Amino acid sequence: MPKLKIGTRGSPLALYQANETKSRLMAAHGLPDEDIEIVVITTTGDRIRDRPLSEIGGKGLFTKEIEEALFARGIHLAVHSMKDMPARLPDGLVMAALLPREDARDAFLSPVAKTIGELPEGAVAGSSSVRRGAQLKRLRPDLEVIPFRGNVETRLRKLADGVAQATFLAAAGLKRLGLEDKIASLVPTDVMLPAVAQGCIGIETRADDAATRELLAAINHEPSAVAVNCERAFLAALDGSCRTPLAGHAVTGNGAVRFRGHALTPDGAHCFETTREGAAVDAERMGREAGEQVKAEGGSLIAF
Repeated sequence: MPKLKIGTRGSPLALYQANETKSRLMAAHGLPDEDIEIVVITTTGDRIRDRPLSEIGGKGLFTKEIEEALFARGIHLAVHSMKDMPARLPDGLVMAALLPREDARDAFLSPVAKTIGELPEGAVAGSSSVRRGAQLKRLRPDLEVIPFRGNVETRLRKLADGVAQATFLAAAGLKRLGLEDKIASLVPTDVMLPAVAQGCIGIETRADDAATRELLAAINHEPSAVAVNCERAFLAALDGSCRTPLAGHAVTGNGAVRFRGHALTPDGAHCFETTREGAAVDAERMGREAGEQVKAEGGSLIAF
């Protein structure tokens, strides 16, 4: 067989995820290391680091060049953090596998407090996530939220330098990189609902590449796929982007799905929330209907 090429961004977390995918493919199919190559692709989102994503084009900035490589057949598959994926994939591409989900919660990082509630009055929190910013303003209207991009080391340095007193990262990424000791506390989902598909690694390929799709089917984790399909249906129904403060989280078990989702105004003043519970086979429909309900209730307040 020709060498299987995996496309990925070049960050430490992206490379971890690509290597995890490679290891699972090798184990599932008995492939030697030299049969699979990891191809690092620099995206627009990687190049532009001084502005919030919501100002420069949204989540697609982390996927555009990688998806172009798929279409050009320069790579066979692409590995993504699913929370960074736009609501809809380009025509001709499919998400062929989901790896087992890690912790979906947000991690709170701070040198001055263990929890959000312990932050001093008027403290500064750094986050370029419109979701986290809106949720934080709803929880603590006294806090100042400033833009805060960069990798883990950059954000920790900014905290040490006093640029902000707190920031947030996905717990999954910190755990995968062995950086759990940097976490002041994990934020319960009933305090801060996670981003759609947070903690999930998705593997994308061309719809017409039957051979690669067959290889990936062997490493798909069905419970994670069910949860992500539910959450992303919610996102799609709301036409969600990184300019929209949206959150959604599905939990699967015993053939059932429990889903909670909400949309907020950027200032956190309004929150439109819904829940669903039903059979796993209906997960995508439940997510879509939940999104349609929130969109109808929020109306112009959440139309961005």
